[in-house]
Amino acid sequence: MKKISVMVPCYNETENVIPMSEAVVALFENGGPLSLYDYELLFIDNCSTDGTRVKLEDICSKNRKIKAIFNVTNFGQFNSPFHGMCQTTGDCTVTLCCDFQDPVELIPVFVAEWEKGHKIVSGVKKSSREPGIIYLARTIYYKMIKGMSNVKMIEHFTGFGLYDKTFIALLRELDDPIPFIRGIVAEYGDGFNRIEIPYEQPKRRAGKTHNNFYTLYDAAMLSFTSYTKVGLRLATFFGAGISFVSILIGLVYLVLKLIFWDKFSAGYAPLMIGVFVLGGIQIFFIGMIGEYILNINTRVIKRPVVVEEKRINFEDGENK
Repeated sequence: MKKISVMVPCYNETENVIPMSEAVVALFENGGPLSLYDYELLFIDNCSTDGTRVKLEDICSKNRKIKAIFNVTNFGQFNSPFHGMCQTTGDCTVTLCCDFQDPVELIPVFVAEWEKGHKIVSGVKKSSREPGIIYLARTIYYKMIKGMSNVKMIEHFTGFGLYDKTFIALLRELDDPIPFIRGIVAEYGDGFNRIEIPYEQPKRRAGKTHNNFYTLYDAAMLSFTSYTKVGLRLATFFGAGISFVSILIGLVYLVLKLIFWDKFSAGYAPLMIGVFVLGGIQIFFIGMIGEYILNINTRVIKRPVVVEEKRINFEDGENK
């Protein structure tokens, strides 16, 4: 009997973990659409502070096929799910968020495509019930990344999907302390016969979103600095262009001053404006270069992707 792993990352999801576990288990038990498969359900908790862990311990005590990993601290929105994927033991792994914005009912659809030979099945949002301005902003972001990236990035893909155990084995071999699963799937997906399944993203079932400007900015910078050179190239080309224009203006100013020595006086305004404009541009690109350096620094330090505090319902030494 084939085994399907379902991995659910969570952080402060006390209102959603029990309904999520019930929804997933219902697919595999009591004549559910996936009752011919064995299963495991793994929650990886990113240091919740709202009672989520208490509920996870209770869920796991009632069903040995439900597992949990508790992190010692919050390792961010990318490291924790990546680590969770690497701890699964099934013939394939399905990942989805705990807030029900990734539809549980698509899991049988993913499995059906997997049985046809697709080793990666990606859920791609074609529409969303979130505010239109947010969806538009995401669309613009994805198109920018897709146009600038060294690999063919996937628009409106957040990681929701199914991954064959051969791809999970590849993830375990990667030596990357800040893994970006969306980029990894885009980079290697074609070699795993990847297929896309469109869906409409529903609203969050309960609780508040944990995304804010900082987390969205962090995701954007990770994708920019990991899969594009555009920031560094823009700094180079823009700097060269500004230098050329500055030299040209300086020569024109010198010629006018020599010809109209007594009459020409532009004052200090052009000089001050130029200083502030160039200063702003320099600070912007120093910040951009700093993001690349931060990315490099994090990778060179090679801290573990996640440090675990506790495991529940794992066999001794299982995938640790």
